[in-house]
Amino acid sequence: MGAVKVTLPVGRLSKALPKYLRGLRAGLLVHPASVNSKLIHTSELAIGSTYINVTALLGPQHGIRGETQDNMVEWEGFKDPKTGLPVFSLYGRHRKPPRDMLRYFDYIIIDLQDVGARYYTFIWTMALVMEACEEVSMPVVVLDRPNPINGTDTEGPVLDMAFSSFVGLKPLPVRHGMTIGEIACYLQDRFYKSLRLHVIEMKGWRRLYWFDQTRLPWVMPSPNMPTLDTATVYPGQCLLEGTTLSEGRGTTRPFEIFGAPFIDPERLINRLTEFKLKGVRFRPLYFVPTFQKHSGTICGGAQIHITNRKTYKPFKTTVAILKAIRELYPEEKLWRQPPYEYEYHKLPIDILTGSDRLRNDIEQGKGLKDMEVWWHQQRDHFNRHIRREYLLYR
Repeated sequence: MGAVKVTLPVGRLSKALPKYLRGLRAGLLVHPASVNSKLIHTSELAIGSTYINVTALLGPQHGIRGETQDNMVEWEGFKDPKTGLPVFSLYGRHRKPPRDMLRYFDYIIIDLQDVGARYYTFIWTMALVMEACEEVSMPVVVLDRPNPINGTDTEGPVLDMAFSSFVGLKPLPVRHGMTIGEIACYLQDRFYKSLRLHVIEMKGWRRLYWFDQTRLPWVMPSPNMPTLDTATVYPGQCLLEGTTLSEGRGTTRPFEIFGAPFIDPERLINRLTEFKLKGVRFRPLYFVPTFQKHSGTICGGAQIHITNRKTYKPFKTTVAILKAIRELYPEEKLWRQPPYEYEYHKLPIDILTGSDRLRNDIEQGKGLKDMEVWWHQQRDHFNRHIRREYLLYR
């Protein structure tokens, strides 16, 4: 399928904004990828609108313009030199806006580009904003954007609420196949019922579209999400953040490259080949991360090369990687210890997967196909009984 024109709601925000909100004080939650098709930032468009009175900016993890490069680096608010507006951090002292922050505006506009995986924190920043706004009867407007890895394919287990964290506050499969606007509808209906929510939809987007079929420019939503290829592997490879393995941060291909000092690349590739994974090939390599895990140390590992994104299963692929490394190097400590993303007790791998079941299965040597059965069952139940109610597009 060739490229199609998708129109983002930011381009018609003034006309689509509910009339009762026009002229009221607006808080604007944005980040680097909050741009229109001509790369003009949403803050500039909103501030230039006749009907929108922007009085403050808010930013999620990595800031409103990508100020923090590494993962889990907090930042604090400041006065924006370009607009003169106060900028409030939602990844520092606060992740949920406190009431003294909310007094600066009458409603909040959210324009964030998600990447289609439950771990990506922007949807949970949105959830906490929705929760805070519900408590003070403040409306929320969400400008919808494409799910870059399509809105059809779903994969992975559904979060068990006992493992709720900032990389998964509410039940969703790992690869959820929803837009950020659809997730907002789900959250409002199931958890924030009294919130006045307005989702402004895209025009021209269809569920089977990948981002490179939209004619929209790819802008890094976070510093280690440089390409659509990165987003494609991310629903699996982000699991490596819960391990002692490098997920490729500090390289030019984060999440596509992975490894550790103790890994023999050829030995690992040979084992991964035995899984007969679809749509992917692994290239053995050595690399030296410039920051994060194993910084300055030679690591053996591999690079993921997607050969068919329609058949490639990112979550299954990374589980195979973890299973192979556990089998080949049982003496190595594979699981990272807390703290991780504001969780100080549960293991990072458990809050990422949404329970301790996957880790226990890997430790017990369960087969890949056997593990896939239970997470498919969880996903299918969610899709049939919950997800389908909130889909806005065909």
